[in-house]
Order: sequence, then C-alpha cells, then structure tokens
Amino acid sequence: MTNLTDLTIGEATQKLANKEISSVELTKVHLVEMENARVLNAFITETPERALADAEKSDARRAKGETLGALDGIPIANKDLYCTKGIRTTAASKILSKFIPPYESTVSQKLIDAGTVMLGKVNTDQFAMGGSTMTSYFGTTKNPWNLDLVPGGSSGGSAAAVAAGLCMAATGSDTGGSIRQPASFCGITGIKPTYGRCSRYGIVAFASSLDQAGPMARSVADCALMLGVMAGYDEKDSTVANVPVPDFTKVLTGDIRGKKIGIPKEYRLDGLNQDVQATWDKGIQLLKDAGAEIVEVSLPHTKYALPVYYIVACAEASSNLSRYDGVRYTTRVEGKNLDELYENSRTDGFGDEVVRRILLGTFVLSAGFYDAYYTRAQRVRRLIYNDFMEVFKVVDALLVPAAPTPALSEAEMKTMKPIDIYAGDVFTTPASLAGVPSLSLPVGLSQNGLPIGLQVIGKHFDENTVFQVADVLEKAANFNQKPHHVKG
Repeated sequence: MTNLTDLTIGEATQKLANKEISSVELTKVHLVEMENARVLNAFITETPERALADAEKSDARRAKGETLGALDGIPIANKDLYCTKGIRTTAASKILSKFIPPYESTVSQKLIDAGTVMLGKVNTDQFAMGGSTMTSYFGTTKNPWNLDLVPGGSSGGSAAAVAAGLCMAATGSDTGGSIRQPASFCGITGIKPTYGRCSRYGIVAFASSLDQAGPMARSVADCALMLGVMAGYDEKDSTVANVPVPDFTKVLTGDIRGKKIGIPKEYRLDGLNQDVQATWDKGIQLLKDAGAEIVEVSLPHTKYALPVYYIVACAEASSNLSRYDGVRYTTRVEGKNLDELYENSRTDGFGDEVVRRILLGTFVLSAGFYDAYYTRAQRVRRLIYNDFMEVFKVVDALLVPAAPTPALSEAEMKTMKPIDIYAGDVFTTPASLAGVPSLSLPVGLSQNGLPIGLQVIGKHFDENTVFQVADVLEKAANFNQKPHHVKG
C-alpha cells in the first residue's frame, strides 16, 4: 500500500469512499509525520486534538452517508495569516504572538464547512513580507529537499509541509509571488487565483490591492478541488467579485489541442539560470507536443513590474500595519505617554524587514513624494495590466518560469542585499499587479536535484484554462520525485 502521506487528495478521497481507510487513520499518520519532521519548523501552532475531533466527525458523517464533498476528512494546514477562531494567529510576528481571534476567516470557514481536518497553522514570513520564511519571529522553515535551503516564501511553511507529507494541502496567500515561488522551491503545485476570486476577510492584510488567498497541494487536480471550495462571493469583503465558481475539476480533459500559449520575450532575462531556462524550454516543447500552438508575445512594461510592486505593496503595508499599536490586540510595551507606548510596542513587535517596508511605504505616501512615486507607480501598473489584456486577445495562456533560480541556501540569502532578494519576484509580480490567475507546478529538476516550477498565467477569472493547460503539462512532465523524507 502506498504511504498514506504520499497520496493526492483525489486518491485519499477514493480510499475513504471505498472504506479502505478512515479519516482518523489518515489524520494520525499525518500527526506522526509532523512529529517526525519537527526539524523543518513548518508549523507555528499544531492542533492535534482539534484534528482528531474533526476526523472523528468526518468518519461519523461518512458512516451515515452524509459526506460533505471531496474534501471531507482530508487533513490540511492553514498559513498563519488566516484568522482561526480560538486558535492563535500570529502572522509569524512578535506583535501578534499572543493574538487569539474571536472569529474565523471566510476561506478557512469554507474549508471547515467542507469537512476538512485542521492540523494547525504553518510558518510564513512575518506579515507575509519575504521570500524565504527567514523574517518569521518563530524561525526559518527548512526546505525538505535540503535542510540548508529555504523553502521560499512567504507561504514557505505551507510549501514545506505539503512537500514533506505533513499535510495533504495547505492554504497560502500570494501578494507578489508568495504561493508560486515556494511551490517552485519545494516541488509542489500552487495557484494565485484572479484577484477577487477568494475573500480576503479574516486574512491578516499586507497589501490590500494585491493579496489573494490560494491553495497549495501535490497536484493540479488537488488545487482545482481546493480552489472550488475556497472561492466565492462574500459580503464581508468588498473586493470579492460576485461571479460564479465553476467546478474546476471538470476542465481537466487532458486536451489542449489548438490552444495558443504565449511566451513573453521580456521574461528571457540575460544570464537566466541555465537549469531554469532548460526547464522552460522543456515545458514549451511538452505543450507543443500536446498540440498547443506556441506564440512569441510581448509584455513591454514587464521591466517596471518589480519597482512598481514594491512601491504599491509597501505603501499599502504602511497603511494596513498602522493598526498594530500596542493598544488593542497586540503585544504592548509600556511608555511614559501614548507616543512612547506606540514607539516601544512597534520597535519591539516588528522585525527588520517589516520596518523596512513600512518606512519605504510611508516615504512614498508622504507629501511631496506621493505623486512622484505612488501615483506614478499606479499609472505604470495600469500599463502592465493593459499589456496582459492585449496579449490575451491573441493567446489563451502564458508559460513562464516561476522563479529565476532553484531554492537558495539560508547562508547565501543572509549575504544578499534586500534589493537582490526582491529581484527573486521578477517573474511573479507582473501577474500580481495585473490581477490575473497564475499557477506554478513542478516541471523539472536542476543539475543539483532541486525542483524547478513553471507558471501558467491566464485571463481574469479564467482559472479553467490555467488548470487545463497546467494539467496537461503536469502529466507530460511526469514530475514524481519526492524530497528526502526528513526525520528528527
């Protein structure tokens, strides 16, 4: 019998339906795996009692023939940005290290309503700011492929936990690449849906015009299942689109003949890592072999995406994080007066990277600089959006790398300048700024045996085509390597 922690959600659901396994059995196996893989530091808060109670309820429903759907009884983890009622939610920060929300985020509630089993809260970069989990107050998560490497970020805990078999899927969030880059680094699949596809209610905010919830799992089909449950209108969030949520699994037909796939020439960077380039070429060939038509396209404003992203995201962060003042639900450090209390609480509660981004954001919003930076960035953002709109008149989807390199080592990242670290988002920020859906899936290995992901990018609210193309690419690439299981 296959190791239960290697199953996809689809395979596990089949076994549950056939009564070959129970949800309690499935959950216990994952709890043991979590215990054995503490060295990864994937979880911030584990909830084993809650998980077993969820699993027992699921088995009881199944016995009565009242199953809640394809995710009933499936053990998952939540990124520690999702507010979970009665369970600590920290955003991997000191300032929220004792925060226990009195309410549940919309997306995690939808997953509860679908019968999932909640194993706990996984690590992230502090307030989702970073691409490595190194900014987490709770320490860096290790990459299960090699413990010296980072798992990517900010959803690094989600990616590492799914890759190492500690959970079957996890929620992530993506502002500028925080689902897609860790998915690539850890050899799993993750999708940033269209902006507005999922509710942001109850997810700790970083940049409100960019943040988007999405699933991370072991296969395209599993992500399609998860997103079908996570997505949908929510009156608690004014940025959610009131559009129907299709059954994304229905489009996984294995046929993309006649589809036009665009290859943007601006993504062919000088000095691009050879392994990444080779994997991209392989992906292009596989889609061609599957009957797709490959078209070279141009997204001329791509080169401005990184600076625009960091101006807009930091400006929104400086506004969103002003609520953490040491007075209400955050860690408090007293002072002689109110100003000193604010200063002491924030100095103690925020990490260096968060402070850097707040300062940058406050600067670009300040009088005298607002027009020069923020307003101009918003105008260029519109041009980037327009580029995608033009290209999608000609092609059905785009295929590009997910990250400019395979996973980097923690030691290497400690010596890098912040600006060089930010450059790691070069392939993911354009789709974020345009708000279009983008899925990363593993397509090959580097010469050092590390996973490399490619992104399939689609039109607004056309996740169907993204899933369809990604599913064909996944089957053709047949990426079935697993990280060396970590014990200790």
